[in-house]
Amino acid sequence: MSRISEELREHTKQYASAVIRLFASLPKGDSPAQIIGRQLLRSGTSVAANFREAARARTSAEFVSKLEVCTQETDESDLWLELLRDDCRIQDDRVDHLLKETNELIAIFTTMAKRTKFGGQ
Repeated sequence: MSRISEELREHTKQYASAVIRLFASLPKGDSPAQIIGRQLLRSGTSVAANFREAARARTSAEFVSKLEVCTQETDESDLWLELLRDDCRIQDDRVDHLLKETNELIAIFTTMAKRTKFGGQ
């Protein structure tokens, strides 16, 4: 596995950990926040799991496919974070930080997939 893959593997794990910590801190009595938080928990941790699968891909096509799943799960996480912030009024620096991380990961996955598809490095 390349150094970039190792670094991104750790980055996605840290992202998943941050999602878990945010979910654990959500108000327990606030049903909408808990429902949306569970959705975020599923999609946010899925990013790390799918990147691990991508890193173990046997072909370029399989790698790109898994990166595209990573992008989809990260984009879904972006939606849940926005809903927590905007509709559930979860005003927390962790939400803002995760939104920034989410957009950075989307850009990274998209770039990696395009470069692999079209042969540019």
